[in-house]
Amino acid sequence: MATDLAAVLGDDAEQLLHHECGSMPKDDLHLPGPDFLDRIWQDSDRGPRVLRSLATLTGHGRLGGSGYLSILPVDQGVEHSGASAFAPNPRYFDPENIVRLALEGGCNAVASTLGVLGSVARRYAHRIPMILKLNHNELLTYPNIHDQTLFASVRQAFDLGAVAVGATVYWGAEVSRRELTEISAAFAEAHSLGMATVLWCYTRNPAFATEDADYHVSADLTGQANHLGVTLEADLVKQKLPENNGGYPALSFGKTHPAVYDRYIGDNPIDRCRWQVLNSYAGRVGMINSGGASSGASDLHDAVRTAVVNKRAGGMGVIAGRKVFQRPTDEGIDMLHAIQDVYLDSTVTVA
Repeated sequence: MATDLAAVLGDDAEQLLHHECGSMPKDDLHLPGPDFLDRIWQDSDRGPRVLRSLATLTGHGRLGGSGYLSILPVDQGVEHSGASAFAPNPRYFDPENIVRLALEGGCNAVASTLGVLGSVARRYAHRIPMILKLNHNELLTYPNIHDQTLFASVRQAFDLGAVAVGATVYWGAEVSRRELTEISAAFAEAHSLGMATVLWCYTRNPAFATEDADYHVSADLTGQANHLGVTLEADLVKQKLPENNGGYPALSFGKTHPAVYDRYIGDNPIDRCRWQVLNSYAGRVGMINSGGASSGASDLHDAVRTAVVNKRAGGMGVIAGRKVFQRPTDEGIDMLHAIQDVYLDSTVTVA
């Protein structure tokens, strides 16, 4: 049974399901669709084996052939801690249960660590596309630091049968120049071996969070993070859904333009997300939004809201983790299906 989107969205239904982006029209974007590989990626410098990997990603699961993506990411045991990630549902300490959740949930792919994917690769690499996350930030170092460090090599991803590699760059951080250099080289190697590339484009700097707002999730800063990410030849960029705008003027740094604030980006979340898509080479590089942390009772609403905003903005999908695996398995599968239903619903159109 398809998800009743209006009922799930509640008070958000009107502004999200009927909004039109007048200042950034959809006709200016390269939108996802069944022909995206032939229409967009085929014209790039990606080799035949990379195109095959991208076709494998977009062809799997409930959204296979639609041009949209639903990905299960589980790297929080390293990024945060095993306790914070898996205590709500300890069965996911076992990597096989992570991969089975992605399979049973109809995902296009599962993204995780070298340890997780390597431990079950022979059984599952041919059954679901795997994305090996190359670098991580670990929080056992005391005092905590925020620095994405390579945990795996591109060759290890290739050897275990991954169709793509993933990585994070903390744009705005003191370490960002080193991270982008490492990941640029890694992505070039991945492409040479025929794998696709996915970049987690996160902003990270204590100065970005002020007393007034957290500009780590501002449309203007996250949009520029995407624009830097696609410059590294990421085939897909993952970004947090923007919650505000005005990071550049509030922080009084960098370069921007008044039209970003008084013309292009209004108060509707779809407008903010469209700016992210526009910065991803006008949609030539697929932009997927993060599902975010689990908040309990509001998770279904929040997950569906993210999917609706992403799709109507011109994005390519949602990568949802903690909202899914930090609950009983059947509920996690239902959550994944609810997200996927947004992209399968022909009445939810690009704004």
